[in-house]
Amino acid sequence: MEYQYVIGGILASVLGFVLLNRSRGMKKTKEAKENMRDEVVKSSEQVLCQSENATNADIIIVGAGVAGSALAYTLGKDGRRVHVIERDLTLPDRIVGELLQPGGYLKLIELGLEDCVEEIDAQHVFGYALYKNGRSTKLSYPLQRSDPDVAGRSFHNGRFIQKMREKAATLPNVRLEEGTVTSLLEVKGTIKGVQYKTKIGQQLTACAPLTIVCDGCFSNLRRSLCNPKVDIPSCFVALILENCELPYPNHGHVILADPSPILFYRISSSEIRCLVDIPGQNLPYISNGEMAKYLKTVVAPQIPQELRDAFVFAINKENIRTMPNRSMPAAPHPTPGALLLGDAFNMRHPLTGGGMTVALSDIVVLRNLLRPLHDLSDAFSLCKYLESFYTLRKPVASTINTLAGALYKVFSASTDPARNEMRQACFDYLSLGGVFSNGPIALLSGLNPRPLNLVLHFFAVAIFGVGRLIVPFPSIPRFLIGARMISVASRIIFPIIKAEGVRQMFFPITLTH
Repeated sequence: MEYQYVIGGILASVLGFVLLNRSRGMKKTKEAKENMRDEVVKSSEQVLCQSENATNADIIIVGAGVAGSALAYTLGKDGRRVHVIERDLTLPDRIVGELLQPGGYLKLIELGLEDCVEEIDAQHVFGYALYKNGRSTKLSYPLQRSDPDVAGRSFHNGRFIQKMREKAATLPNVRLEEGTVTSLLEVKGTIKGVQYKTKIGQQLTACAPLTIVCDGCFSNLRRSLCNPKVDIPSCFVALILENCELPYPNHGHVILADPSPILFYRISSSEIRCLVDIPGQNLPYISNGEMAKYLKTVVAPQIPQELRDAFVFAINKENIRTMPNRSMPAAPHPTPGALLLGDAFNMRHPLTGGGMTVALSDIVVLRNLLRPLHDLSDAFSLCKYLESFYTLRKPVASTINTLAGALYKVFSASTDPARNEMRQACFDYLSLGGVFSNGPIALLSGLNPRPLNLVLHFFAVAIFGVGRLIVPFPSIPRFLIGARMISVASRIIFPIIKAEGVRQMFFPITLTH
């Protein structure tokens, strides 16, 4: 009996030893497989970025629009090897991005790109003319203390972009290539570059320590780098008026029409751009004549008499174009090896023409952050360092974004009496001139984009409107409408500020420490 227990103990010991060794072997095999997988990733990365088909640079820029071209020149001038990949390098033909505010022009000077508005028949812009119910008021930019050349500029967007592309291409370390980026290359959570297809269909790989995505409002790469919440509040219907003059030369014209604003501004010495805003996304059809009928019967009677004939003539030429107006707060996912910029990153309603100012301001911030760095190869450290970009850009970008969204809502007609009173109050407040117009126009133009000033002026308009209602004949109904005006103002501006980020807008310094 004892003999059986001894034999059983020996067999159990042997079996346990075998199982233990087997388990250790399986663990080692698993670790070996994981190590092999890591080596394969590393090896693949090396093969990927050192093969004949791979190109290497310090920075890859996806897109050569306003943001991409300006960034390429800026970084190239600082000595970086820049590879720009743009889907189409021929002359762009767009109906937005045609007005550069004075604040944006100052950023252009700061980047050394001010000559890009020369020789493209760009027009100086010195302010706005605002129209409502047959009344008008002129709102000039507060440029008294600025250099005589500092003003807004309006132009054909494509001509401006081509000039910036040409300037970037003059730098020997900047390479512009026509190709379609199909995907970002990711290795273990880090973006290593891009895969793209050339014009002749060849599949290539480009690698760099930093990839900056600037592929515009239709970006197909932003989803992996941010949380895009795109809103389309309205669409622009675009026409070009010829052989006519604006009532206020060298000023943009804004008509507070029903249901929403109409814009006019000169884009060359012989052409005036007209943008008719239509709320929502359901537009009258162009092909069956519905759009032409709408423009002639609803829009034309609200246009100043001096422009009406040219407007109708432009409709009859049947060169009507449309563009959805997108709004998207910046909501980045900080990703090692990659960064978003331009309309791929952040959009606002184009009513105030602030998009290019935001993009150029962002480029100045990013350039200043990158300048002290000689080595960009540590992706995680670089990503952590560049998180300050999102904070430093906020005061300027958020002010312009918030103003665009708030003004569009205030300038649009409504069935709500309080909203309509707010609209009238805004027109009358700006018509007062002096500090009442200079402050808001300095915000709109990007000359003094301070968030607190924006909030103060916005609620000053509402309080001014309440005063108009109750003086000199107060009544309970007027008091009620006045109270609703304050409520309307709050419901307009506070959701926009919340989307932009309250702390980032008003207390950015607390986020950098």
